[in-house]
Amino acid sequence: MARKRLLLLLKPFDVYPFSQSDGLARITNPQILHYLDNRRKVHKDAINFCQNILHQKPVEWKSIVRNNLSQPIRDVDLVVTVGGDGTLLQGSHFIDDSVPVLGVNSDPTQPEEVEKLSNEIDANRSTGYLCGATVNNFEQVLDSILKDRAIPSKLTRISVSVNSQPLSTYALNDILIAHPCPAALSRFSFKIKGDDQPCAPLAHSRSSGLRVSTAAGSTAAMLSAGGFLMPILSQDLQYMVREPISPGAASSLMHGLIKSHQSMEATWFGKKGVIYIDGSHVSYTIKNGDAIEISSKAPILKVFLPHHLQNISEET
Repeated sequence: MARKRLLLLLKPFDVYPFSQSDGLARITNPQILHYLDNRRKVHKDAINFCQNILHQKPVEWKSIVRNNLSQPIRDVDLVVTVGGDGTLLQGSHFIDDSVPVLGVNSDPTQPEEVEKLSNEIDANRSTGYLCGATVNNFEQVLDSILKDRAIPSKLTRISVSVNSQPLSTYALNDILIAHPCPAALSRFSFKIKGDDQPCAPLAHSRSSGLRVSTAAGSTAAMLSAGGFLMPILSQDLQYMVREPISPGAASSLMHGLIKSHQSMEATWFGKKGVIYIDGSHVSYTIKNGDAIEISSKAPILKVFLPHHLQNISEET
């Protein structure tokens, strides 16, 4: 039997606050300094741990830092991300629907640490919502995958087209369409359109922008803004107009679902605009009059989810 080929995708070290020497120099509290230094050490130890496990397995593997990704990931049987949800999200932009992903949360939040430092610093570490493993169970989960005892879940992604031209990146969490300045007004119109069905009423918006999320992304910014949780395997999308100004009769249209057989058609009215995909790292500029189409008609992403999400997806 052919040896499986793995890619180990790593979160870099320089994303931590302590890596910026000027900011670190202003911190004198020894507890905070210890916390910041510990974050880097925990992440580094997690990488070394995963690499040592892979050395013991009948697999061929190589590693790459996520910031060095520039080409689609091909010719591998599994991608293992070591970091948090951000590393998994960034990796997903280079993965099609044929390669499954396992996320390893390298730096999980420690509740007792959060409580201890609550008066001095936000001590939350990585949420790792989509990460199916930590160092505590990585070998066990990996063995299940290598022996074909684990089945990845199929997560919906968002497809976006601008003036009928598809964007090259699919969103796993969400997209945000807004003015590049967060204090500036966003003006756009939108409507929901179904296959062979009449269009919903056209809604006009002056607001802080438009967010559209997948089911996987409904636990992130969408939930924080007052949205609702969706079943993890739902193929629908959830949208919300951010801070609409005097929506009037259209208020009921400011938040809702784009069903799997539907799409949203939006027109941007503004001198400047940006489509942000899964955060701020991937963005596309738009201009006045641009037509934007949003749907879930994108290649799925295969992800080995943590057990509690697997149980939920099986129930639904």
